[in-house]
Amino acid sequence: MLPAGAPRPRIAVFAGPTATILNTPDLVTSNKARVRHGLPLRPSRFDGLRPQRLAAPATLYVEAFSAHPLESDAAGLYAPPDGWVDADGAFHAERPPGEATPVYVVELDPADGLYPLPYMGRQADGSAWEETSAVPYADPVDARQTFYPDARRLYEEIERFGLADHGGPVDLGSLADFEFYRAAPSGGYTSGSEPELLGQDFFVYYPYHLQTEPSLAHLARATNHVQAVLDDGGFTGLQWLEGSPTVDETLYWLGLLIDTKVPLVGHAAQRRHQSLSADGDRNVVDGVKFIASGVTLDERGEDRVGACVVVDELVYSARDVTKADARPGGYEVTGGHGGVVADLGGYGPPQLTYLPTRRHTHRSETRLTVLPESVAGVVGRLGDVTRTEVLTKDEHGLVPTAMPHVSLTKYSRYAAKGTGADDLPVADEEVEIFARIEANLARFPLSGFVCEGMSPFGMADPVKNAALSVAVFAGMPVVRTGRGTTGGMAYRTDPTFVSGNNLTATKARLLLMAALLKFGALPPAADPFAPTSDERAATEKAVAEFQALFDTH
Repeated sequence: MLPAGAPRPRIAVFAGPTATILNTPDLVTSNKARVRHGLPLRPSRFDGLRPQRLAAPATLYVEAFSAHPLESDAAGLYAPPDGWVDADGAFHAERPPGEATPVYVVELDPADGLYPLPYMGRQADGSAWEETSAVPYADPVDARQTFYPDARRLYEEIERFGLADHGGPVDLGSLADFEFYRAAPSGGYTSGSEPELLGQDFFVYYPYHLQTEPSLAHLARATNHVQAVLDDGGFTGLQWLEGSPTVDETLYWLGLLIDTKVPLVGHAAQRRHQSLSADGDRNVVDGVKFIASGVTLDERGEDRVGACVVVDELVYSARDVTKADARPGGYEVTGGHGGVVADLGGYGPPQLTYLPTRRHTHRSETRLTVLPESVAGVVGRLGDVTRTEVLTKDEHGLVPTAMPHVSLTKYSRYAAKGTGADDLPVADEEVEIFARIEANLARFPLSGFVCEGMSPFGMADPVKNAALSVAVFAGMPVVRTGRGTTGGMAYRTDPTFVSGNNLTATKARLLLMAALLKFGALPPAADPFAPTSDERAATEKAVAEFQALFDTH
């Protein structure tokens, strides 16, 4: 727990890419606006109400006993109403003769904050908005954005419209102070003096035809940004918001690279913010409570859990979770050993259920502060591979152009060519792997492969194994993992390959990237197709260093 007398919790909140938790339903013109401007009506009984700000104060008369079907059943428990509204709509302080509705008088003010109101916006030509884009499949200039540029508005709406279990507001401000940052965010500012560009400065998946993805260089810059913010000190923890299919990957990466003693927490959502049964708001609130509780800290005030993903009232170790399905509860523990580090269900405080044994954050051997400034890479072509120095870190942190390129390849039975007793493995049957090897040697001095092979052993068929062996002796480490979310360990059957332990292929890719930044490329053989015994021994020695990381991280 946070020590007595500790300063008020302060949380850094980062907006990451393609984040459903920061996405909202399309702004569709309401029937109120359609009636006002003579436009065709939507066949809806009610308008969808969207959070908006008042431009001027307003007085409303709210019908008494309309907040719940059984309010009037307990009318004797209530004070008298503020007045009555007669059949003509006139307000009376005293009950008038005839029919009258008891009302409460509400004075609304712009300073109150957002209110749910009909959306009155129309397109520039006066027509109604029916979707986010002006027309289907519109170019970016004719499409509005549905993602928030950072989490500031999300947190405001959670506090403004969220209800705690016993009817009070969700008062995040009573738990912590927040500062908001953007690292490869989901929404961008496209106008102004320095307009941001889709696919370069921000990354969306909706509208679907405009989907963009951040690159390795963006990951490097985001990592540097997170480290710089936490280096400023004074933060109790960090919340990272990203799309649900990949939030666990980014959090695992940050847990490997960021040197910090405060908890790193990731959140996602299966449904858009503001939509029916949106789950992201609760995930955010649970994350704030988790960080503010200090439950992850040891007696020295240092985080002992590492990077986590907080969803569906559970806290998962980022290393040991994956999204299995797009529905609440669609996350699963991978690796078969633990994974759920805390429970947030019910009304009690967070409780730890298990402590990860793997190294992370301030104990990680791949954290930014201990990575070298340069390592050896490999360049050239097969048959003429040489080593070259690669500058991987400077005064800003990771060098974006030096980020390692790790490819995924997957084993499946019934390849085009079998390998029976009379069929020798022919490595060059794996044309995709060899094309990737040649491209790596031409463009990516730090590179490698992850092979998702048999479960759990990680082995592939002899042809794929032979092709990947060529990559190894060309200087590119290869990690073997089991298929899917295997619970067993990928055994080390060949000392020239790295065993991926019980990592999924996507997590093994991230750890191999971090390992390449620490150790550099493997020593290349003069002929990667036929290494000498000395070259094999040198490779096995270098691979052993990679293996030590995979056994402990």
